[in-house]
Amino acid sequence: MSALISIGIALAGAAVGIAGYVCIRRIIMKGRKDSIIEKAELEAENIKKERILQAKEKFLQLKSEHEQYINEKNSQLKDAENRIKQKENSLNQQNSELQRKMRDADNAKASFQAQQETLTKKTEEYERLSAQANKQLETIAGMSAQEAKNILIENMKAEARTEAQAYINDTMDEARLNASKEAKRIVINTIQRTATETAIENAVTTFPIENDEIKGRIIGREGRNIRTLETLTGVELIIDDTPEAVILSGFDPIRREVARIALEKLIVDGRIHPARIEEMVEKAQKEVETMIREEGEAATLEVGVHGIHPELVKLLGRMKFRTS
Repeated sequence: MSALISIGIALAGAAVGIAGYVCIRRIIMKGRKDSIIEKAELEAENIKKERILQAKEKFLQLKSEHEQYINEKNSQLKDAENRIKQKENSLNQQNSELQRKMRDADNAKASFQAQQETLTKKTEEYERLSAQANKQLETIAGMSAQEAKNILIENMKAEARTEAQAYINDTMDEARLNASKEAKRIVINTIQRTATETAIENAVTTFPIENDEIKGRIIGREGRNIRTLETLTGVELIIDDTPEAVILSGFDPIRREVARIALEKLIVDGRIHPARIEEMVEKAQKEVETMIREEGEAATLEVGVHGIHPELVKLLGRMKFRTS
């Protein structure tokens, strides 16, 4: 009996020990769980802060790039506005010059009319004096009627010839005046219809490019590249929304050809900056001079003329770039 009690007590003690062990283990595991959750929450908070910081940096970068893009566009717009204002000033000057010429023409017309009136008065005075002379001749001459008649006939013939010549001159002057007015009207109408298109065709060269990204490189930072190219070639570069094209504007076709060749070399080379632009423009000028000389020599050989002065040969070669 005492053995059974001892076994029962031992089993009870073992059960109590196992229960205590399980409770202690649960307490330890719960502490570890809380520590892991706290650590995970801390790491999540750090990751969240890091992501927010990265997002802010990305936002600031995008904002800076956007502001730089806007500044470049504003600079391009200002350059375009300045070119438009220059063209408006040029047109205003041309209009003023045309108005001045029209005033000069009106003054010349008034002067001509005054001279015409003076000539008419002198003609009337001549006719009056001629009539008086005929009357005095009839009274004083003391000649026969036939002689007086003959003299009168001769005077009348001379007077008729004078009147006929005056009438012819008046008719011719009127015809010239009307012809001049009509010619001016026709020329003005023709100029108004075709001058703009002809001037644009003769003063513009379109330079094709592969993509619009090259336009930004041609303009350069703060417009340095485009200003250098325009200064060295004397040609205006128009870079607008025209897709895959740059407009070379200038009244000198040789300068436009130099600008075209220089621009082509710069794009092929890939290095576009003021020093490189100056070098390429110099090469383009030499290339165009060589082309002009070769064209002049070919023209002289074609017509069979030899021994021409080199300057004349160059002049013949420059005819290749004429548009009229």
